[in-house]
Amino acid sequence: MTQGKVWFVGAGPGAADLLTLRAAAAIAAADIVVWASSLVHADVLGHARPGAQIVDSAALPLEGVRALYERALAEDLVVARIHSGDPALWGAVQEQRELCDELGLPHETVPGVSAYSAVAALAGRELTIPELAQSVILTRLGGGKTPMPAGEEIAGLARHGTTMAVFLSAARSGQLQAELLTGGYPAETPVVVAYRATWPDELIVECTVGTLADTVRARKLWKHTLFLVGPALAASGTRSHLYHPGHFHGFRRADRQARVGLRAADAAISPAGSGGASHAPPEGAVGEGPP
Repeated sequence: MTQGKVWFVGAGPGAADLLTLRAAAAIAAADIVVWASSLVHADVLGHARPGAQIVDSAALPLEGVRALYERALAEDLVVARIHSGDPALWGAVQEQRELCDELGLPHETVPGVSAYSAVAALAGRELTIPELAQSVILTRLGGGKTPMPAGEEIAGLARHGTTMAVFLSAARSGQLQAELLTGGYPAETPVVVAYRATWPDELIVECTVGTLADTVRARKLWKHTLFLVGPALAASGTRSHLYHPGHFHGFRRADRQARVGLRAADAAISPAGSGGASHAPPEGAVGEGPP
């Protein structure tokens, strides 16, 4: 007999074919499929088997979902709880895991494609560019329904000057723009504004920090909108170490002359106080990713 279980499934940003194979299999195996019609595209339900019970959770509080989990435990049913994007980000999944633990109901999570990576793909941009941006900050604007912890204000995070993905903030685009400028992004810093990325009615618009609020208001984008911000979005002419002939790893030897040039270039851009240390790995080091 099948044991009762809950699968927390990341549905990705919208398009049904952006689910992972594991996600599609979990949905296909479920007796009960729980989805939020306000956040998840209906095409995702095409992975459900005939006869599965489909429950729209858009109007259900946690207590309503609890009744489904209790039934799954009592009747040895498999539940696929579909969440938009990736369950690791703003998915309200942790409280459900704790509920399952309280009930003694096994559960497992299937990660999904996050909207920020989908938008980067649609825009044809890499968010981490050598010597320009090597970090990505995932955040949202304070002042919404859920309070932000101290120290996580947009203005403070913007001071890093790296790539930022801002979720759940379109309704207060003026405040977002002001905090990005206060934090130190120049007005000309590029921004990608993405509404319902990978949905049939998606809209991808490029603007700058200085024109962000006007861009959003002109298109009346109050929700389902993600912002990518940072200089990496307009970068060109840079090169990673990974495929440089002067870089080596466990599967490739470096060209000696190219390596001398690479180390010299690294020393020239090293921050003051670093002693001119190279960003390239030391001789004899082995690594498979970019340093």
